[in-house]
Amino acid sequence: MTQLDARPQAGDTVRGVADGGVRTKGLGGNSVGLMGSAVIGISTVAPVYCLTSTLGSTAGEVGLQMPAVFLAGFLPMLLVAFAYRELNRVMPDCGTSFTWTVKAFGPRVGWMCGWGLVIATIIVLSNLAGVATSYFWLLAGEISGSESVAALDDSKPVHILTCLILIAIATAISYRGMTATKGVQYALVGLQLLVLAIFVTMAFQKASGGAFDTGVDFSWSWMNPFAVQSFAAFTAGLSLSIFMYWGWDACLTANEETTGSEKTPGRAALIAMVVLVGSYLATGVAAQMTVGSGESGLGLANPDTSDNVFAALAGPVMGPGLGILLFVAVLASAAASLQTTFIPVARTVLAMSTYEALPPSYARVHPRFKTPGRATVVAGIATGVFYTVMTLVSEHVLVDTIYALGLMICFYYALTAFACAWYFRHELLRTTRDFVFKGLFPLVGGLLLAAVFAKTLYDMWDPAYGSGSAVFGVGSVFVIGVGLLALGLLIMFVTERRSPAFFRGEVLTKETPALVVAD
Repeated sequence: MTQLDARPQAGDTVRGVADGGVRTKGLGGNSVGLMGSAVIGISTVAPVYCLTSTLGSTAGEVGLQMPAVFLAGFLPMLLVAFAYRELNRVMPDCGTSFTWTVKAFGPRVGWMCGWGLVIATIIVLSNLAGVATSYFWLLAGEISGSESVAALDDSKPVHILTCLILIAIATAISYRGMTATKGVQYALVGLQLLVLAIFVTMAFQKASGGAFDTGVDFSWSWMNPFAVQSFAAFTAGLSLSIFMYWGWDACLTANEETTGSEKTPGRAALIAMVVLVGSYLATGVAAQMTVGSGESGLGLANPDTSDNVFAALAGPVMGPGLGILLFVAVLASAAASLQTTFIPVARTVLAMSTYEALPPSYARVHPRFKTPGRATVVAGIATGVFYTVMTLVSEHVLVDTIYALGLMICFYYALTAFACAWYFRHELLRTTRDFVFKGLFPLVGGLLLAAVFAKTLYDMWDPAYGSGSAVFGVGSVFVIGVGLLALGLLIMFVTERRSPAFFRGEVLTKETPALVVAD
């Protein structure tokens, strides 16, 4: 009996060997279908939250070429999505990137890939909680008609306390399982996409009437990425664009709880990607035509409003009555994503613990809710601590973590894409389909993301990158990004001393069968 088989039985932790010799982690199978999986992917990305927090920053980097950068960011993500689909077909494991890269490149590379996913998720969760908190008080102020209520968000103690409460609520919902998560998500995702469609329609109407002096007539040159003023500006904008697509792989991390786990999650991811790119292009074009991408007035790159564009545009574009719906949509987007973003981090930690890459206590699955309870709670605590510390240190730190997030995303997505090409290397010449979807597309996607990673890493050294703050003359974005990766290496070395079997390649190998879900 292997160490993995010797794990305690499900109900307390992961089951070692189930009836018929099929091993399982104990998650609840067949909890989500195609539509539910796609909704989870869209929700995790949080399109309305991403747009309000990055439209201004992206416009500030690339100007009117923002739609082109949205398309440029979509391309590598689409290619990597094919890698996820192919790997999931043969290895439907909730550890996704971690499990697949271990099988392709070995335990240490796989562990760091898992760390990249986990830390990226913690960063996103903290920022989602912050945005949800700000819009909660903004909405409360609008409803009550009191500026003093809205101003409560400016109080750090009130802001942090509200943020921690929202994190606790999201953690509790995620803890109760995929069925509870799915029901909430249908309502929240439907609401935000409906309001976004209304905003885009009204923005086009304002643009056609020339309602704002800063508006710009549409031009197909906006779709030309080569018109960006510099390569450095392009890569900065691309890094933000990649952040805007992050999270679609939540469809895959829920694969063991999805009906038809080999095919459904991959299809759901592609559906989510198409919805996202369509939403981003429509909103970006409509916003630029309405108010332009400059730094004056309502221009998207105005430094006074660029970090929260919809707060500035809601009233002027939609009017005081409907404008409040945009506040609700941003709050719904952040709240929905805050809940579903627990899915990838908790299930990745569950898989890492199952395969002895983390302490065994994280492999415990709740006997009733069939969720990785301990991993979910710890992720919630880590998010609250991270956000509290970052907020108390500096207001600019949270902005810089978003820029650093692009580095983490490129890191683990590129590794996963390369893992696909390497894992299937002996199958690439069998058919044209195998060559394209298992080799060519993943390899090109991985190379594109690796190039963005390298260029971003170089640019991050400059203190002018991000918020403009520095630590001993080095850009704070570089310090945050590289520091978090270095922290991962340190934790990995400590873990290796406590769980040597995994790092010796004795627990998870290419021949290890998937730990599937019992029905």
